[in-house]
Amino acid sequence: MKIQRNGATPSRQGPTATFTGAVRIDSPFQAEAPGRVSGGIVTFEPGARTHWHTHPLGQILIVTQGVGWTQCEGGPKAEIRAGDVIWCPCQRRHWHGATPTTSMTHVAIAEALDGKFVDWMEPVTDEQYLADPVQKD
Repeated sequence: MKIQRNGATPSRQGPTATFTGAVRIDSPFQAEAPGRVSGGIVTFEPGARTHWHTHPLGQILIVTQGVGWTQCEGGPKAEIRAGDVIWCPCQRRHWHGATPTTSMTHVAIAEALDGKFVDWMEPVTDEQYLADPVQKD
């Protein structure tokens, strides 16, 4: 058994090549082979979000704090809140992040296919981010 202690890995800023706005990544983790799962705790400040992206084997998000939005391409934005668990389907273009006024933190978990966890694409524009009504369940 291996325990990764909180604070053992320094926080890092989400790179501008894959995120818009202030994003912090904490406690990144990756399974040892033959495991192929990876993830981390990601905090989005108000207005921050991922770029469009896909995952070869999908992704699970577990919202731990705040309120955010997520959207699969072609569908409505959905509001996500602490306690929500989101499944992002395999190879489906999507994004996720905070609302314009509230931060959001989630645990992100994905499996690798042939060593690849994610395919990053172009930024979500302000028009895309702010467009369309938000679906609340």
